[in-house]
Amino acid sequence: MAILNTHDAVWSALEELRAKRPLVHNITNYVAMTVSANVLLALGASPAMVHAAEEVEDFVAISDALCINIGTLSPPWVEAMGKAAARANALGKPWVFDPVGCGATPYRTRVSDELAVLRPAVIRGNAGEVQSMAGAGAGATKGVDSVAGADAATAAAAEAVSRRTGAVVAATGAIDHVVEGTAHQAIESGDALMPLSTALGCTLSAVVAAFTAVRPPRQAAIAALAVYGAAGAVAARNCRGPGHLPAELCDALYLMDRDTLQREVRFTA
Repeated sequence: MAILNTHDAVWSALEELRAKRPLVHNITNYVAMTVSANVLLALGASPAMVHAAEEVEDFVAISDALCINIGTLSPPWVEAMGKAAARANALGKPWVFDPVGCGATPYRTRVSDELAVLRPAVIRGNAGEVQSMAGAGAGATKGVDSVAGADAATAAAAEAVSRRTGAVVAATGAIDHVVEGTAHQAIESGDALMPLSTALGCTLSAVVAAFTAVRPPRQAAIAALAVYGAAGAVAARNCRGPGHLPAELCDALYLMDRDTLQREVRFTA
């Protein structure tokens, strides 16, 4: 399988997403709901925030992709997540898993492990979460924030998680890594201001889900990280601090063009 490593291919994926306007079903945390919905709309997708166990299976059936994010866990939500994932798999619809804070508590780590083996198309987490999923223990996370760098250890952890789960793993940080088995793509983009604005990582997982509606999982992850990183770089230059970053990010996504992608994103092996 060829690695999507050209700006033209990423731009083509974004154009197709904008034309299709996929409906993305999100079971996400309270902090991320509004930001995720606004970003998906600006990107060109259609968001839905649906987490009741009584309706998630029905909503998966009318959606193009599913994003499951465990940021604000509770047993009823875990039940809904399992039902939604199973329904997506039964219908052949892609779903993305964001293991927020994996490693922070035993309960959160256990839920992450249980969901990760339900065949997500993509697992998207920060360096600490991915290293925790690979067995690094709790030291890689602080609450739901990463304290691990997106370095060679993170790439190796992503490979281990991909091999165990069969999913494409997108480990994000100063350098993003997209791994499927032993195939590895690094992406340099974004801005250091982005981790200082809450929910932007969670929102990225929703963006990955949107791209899975128009591209295979690895290509979707690479395209999503490239587009989001380019928008983040543009947005940060328009901000004096992190407070207005989500709004600027939405504007940058809405206005994203081929030249901006070419300028703001670097693909490395």
